[in-house]
Amino acid sequence: MNAEAPQAPGTGRIVLLTASHRVAPGLLSWPAWQTLRAADRVLCADPGHPQLPYVRDAGVAVETAAPAASELVDWCADGARTAVVLASGEGDPALTDGLARLAGSGRVAMPDLELLPGSYDLPGARLLDLVEVMDRIRRDCPWSSRQTHAGLAKYAIEEAYELVEAIEDGDREELREELGDVLLQVVFHARIAQEDENEPFSVDDVAGGLVDKLIHRHPHVFGDERAETPEDVKEHWLRTKAVEKQRASVTDGIPVGQPGLALAAKLASRVRHADLEVPLPTGQGVGYELLATAVGAEAEGVDPEAALRAAARAYRAAIREAEG
Repeated sequence: MNAEAPQAPGTGRIVLLTASHRVAPGLLSWPAWQTLRAADRVLCADPGHPQLPYVRDAGVAVETAAPAASELVDWCADGARTAVVLASGEGDPALTDGLARLAGSGRVAMPDLELLPGSYDLPGARLLDLVEVMDRIRRDCPWSSRQTHAGLAKYAIEEAYELVEAIEDGDREELREELGDVLLQVVFHARIAQEDENEPFSVDDVAGGLVDKLIHRHPHVFGDERAETPEDVKEHWLRTKAVEKQRASVTDGIPVGQPGLALAAKLASRVRHADLEVPLPTGQGVGYELLATAVGAEAEGVDPEAALRAAARAYRAAIREAEG
């Protein structure tokens, strides 16, 4: 937007300048600064507006005032002047609604009305809202304020399974919601971790550690190594992970509490990638049969747990059909 564009005779211009509360105050766009400096009048109804100190430090005079819509329209029309309104967090509905009524009446010569975003949210900005909301819930909610890592553990498992179900169902709306529920578990646990007296950490520490890990394990993206295929990427990942963990056994780090077929497939995957020759244990019973089936499925690139769930879904559908 050109802040010095000529105005229509006798109408003037009203600019509603907004800014994201997720961006540090004072970090406004160049068009926003141009408009503020060129304005005949800058107003702000909120004396505690976070942008005020920075705008005033830049040499822009700001009036702490909330004129009625009709008053501001008349002022702009008298000499085709420009007024900039620093919008509050609530959006100044009294002013905007008043301007809308005047414009809709058809009886008033309206100034040019413009909405100018002074700053924009970056991708992921709503995560800041999530952290803020979680912080308040942890303080003020009688249930959430008493939760512990151990008490919440079962919900993490439940939400993970519900996410998998949404993926397998192909329900996009359900997928979005379940991803949010899984993210809630991460933010909730991180918020609880802040209160630990001996080893506190925050969601920023969690995110920072993850960023470092992703960069380190993707040298073909952030470094000089090359990866042409998904197999190359997986090899990079496993190699860097092995160096990081310094594990004594390829089985280290595999949670034995996961579903049996998934556990068997994970063990088989570690054995295969380590080029080990490990014969399957022999024994009687369905357990050993399922182990052999899971290992064979993994070798063929099939997730046995997902395959069994798909078969179970078909079985569930047949049961419902039989029930009429």
